[in-house]
Amino acid sequence: MSCQGYPRRLRLLTAGDYRRVFDTATCKVHGKGLMALAAPSPLGHPRLGLIFSKKNVRRAVDRNRFKRIARESIRLRQHQLPSVDIVLLARRGLVELDNETVHRQLHGMWRRLDRELLKLENGR
Repeated sequence: MSCQGYPRRLRLLTAGDYRRVFDTATCKVHGKGLMALAAPSPLGHPRLGLIFSKKNVRRAVDRNRFKRIARESIRLRQHQLPSVDIVLLARRGLVELDNETVHRQLHGMWRRLDRELLKLENGR
C-alpha cells in the first residue's frame, strides 16, 4: 500500500520555490475561481504551493477551508501527478462554490495539467 500522507516534501516552502514557479511556469490551468501554474521539478514528485489572498477570499474561515480541500486533493493524487511544482491561486468567485464543486474543479484541473504536460513533453 502506498503512503497517502502529506509530508513536507509535497509542499513549496520558501519564497524562492514560489518565485521559480512564477518565473518558469510552462503550464497554466484554469478552473472556476482557481488557477494553477506548473513548472517542471527535478525532485521526482509533485509539490504544491497555495496562494489564497484576502482580496479574493475575504474570510479566514473560507481561505482555510479551501486550503484544506486543495491539500487533500493533492494528497490523494500525488502518485498520479508528474514531477512538477504547482502554485494554486484563488480567484474571485471561489467563495460561491461548495466543497464538492471545489473537489471536482481540482480533480479536473489535475487531469488537464497532466494532459498539458504530456503534450509539452511530446513536442505538441
